[in-house]
Amino acid sequence: MFSGEAEIQARRKTLAVLQDEVRRVLDASRELVQLYISLSKNDTTGIQGSLDRIRKAEEDTEQLRRMLTRELAEIGTMMINREDFLRTAYNVEEMSGYVAGVGFKLSQMKFAGVKKANIADDLRDLIDMSVESVQRLNEVVRALAINPIHAIDLSNSVQKLERQVDDKYRNLTSKVISQVDSFKELLLLKDIIQGIEDLVDNCLSATDSITILALGL
Repeated sequence: MFSGEAEIQARRKTLAVLQDEVRRVLDASRELVQLYISLSKNDTTGIQGSLDRIRKAEEDTEQLRRMLTRELAEIGTMMINREDFLRTAYNVEEMSGYVAGVGFKLSQMKFAGVKKANIADDLRDLIDMSVESVQRLNEVVRALAINPIHAIDLSNSVQKLERQVDDKYRNLTSKVISQVDSFKELLLLKDIIQGIEDLVDNCLSATDSITILALGL
């Protein structure tokens, strides 16, 4: 087999693992929406079910990142951009950690406090925007295997959404500070909002890494 063919096959295999890793983070982020719905209904069984699925997705993401690391170690210098693949994989794994953190803190919230502060819709919007960010990252990764130029074009939408999340994050933080009376709820809500912001920031970092990958394919 020619070395060029071997590199192409190795790249395809690595891309497939990266796609699976992002997909599991997307699955986990979608559970945040379901968890929030369960929280609004005081459905403790639904909340725990979402937490269990998020935890499983986090474990799967870690395993996939380790698998990708092993693949890259075996490939060695045959793939010149393996460090960019690894950087992307670690960014994605960090995202799963933020999803798990946000999910746990949401499960500790009392929805009555969120409703009383009149921020229920704003918080739901922020969660929805974070899921959309991961969805767009998933589209970028899928495009990378088919058309790297298209992946670069799609990455711009992640950047635009990240700026929108920044604005929403600032506005919601101001509302929480001014409208939440309980100090305990204030701290918890600030941590949740910050966790969502960090999730989207890491999503953008992963997208930037993929852009670098696309330039090398």
